[in-house]
Amino acid sequence: MAGTSVGVERVDKLKTGDLHDLCDAADDAIRSGGGFGWLEPPAREVMERYWKGVLVVPERILFVGRLDGVICGSAQLVKPPRNNEAQAHAATLTTGFVAPWARGHGLARKLTLAVEAAAREEGFAVLNLDVRATQEAAITLYEHLGFRRWGTHPRYARVDGRTVAGHFYFKDLIPTEPDETPP
Repeated sequence: MAGTSVGVERVDKLKTGDLHDLCDAADDAIRSGGGFGWLEPPAREVMERYWKGVLVVPERILFVGRLDGVICGSAQLVKPPRNNEAQAHAATLTTGFVAPWARGHGLARKLTLAVEAAAREEGFAVLNLDVRATQEAAITLYEHLGFRRWGTHPRYARVDGRTVAGHFYFKDLIPTEPDETPP
């Protein structure tokens, strides 16, 4: 691993090669069970449209992880819609994944921290996320980074014909008053 380059960056546009790398990484992650809703990789044109769509939605900020210059993972910061004034203080981390071949280099941590930093810069007080209960590595990472589980949905998803639970997490990005501290 000596000489391996690992990095995370916010992207506003994707070159053709980067788009292909991102689609390949997402396909690999989905096949290994670490996808972001898909259970099987969709057709390439569907995947490409998805990523192109992410880039044009003003409420979404895309971060990519690179290993030796190749995109191998991503995470998104999703801002609440403008009409949701009651939850304008809270953003969501979603679509976090690292391709299996790129795991073990700290990219999931770096992607999570990049989204968290962006949420702070955007002025959000809370960062939310959810994860399948079967994603043990992700759960360990999020809990180690200070995310607090506030609930579990016993029928969160259906995978291979079986119901899978999911956990919901939040992290306070600014100190809370003692009487505001959640249970």
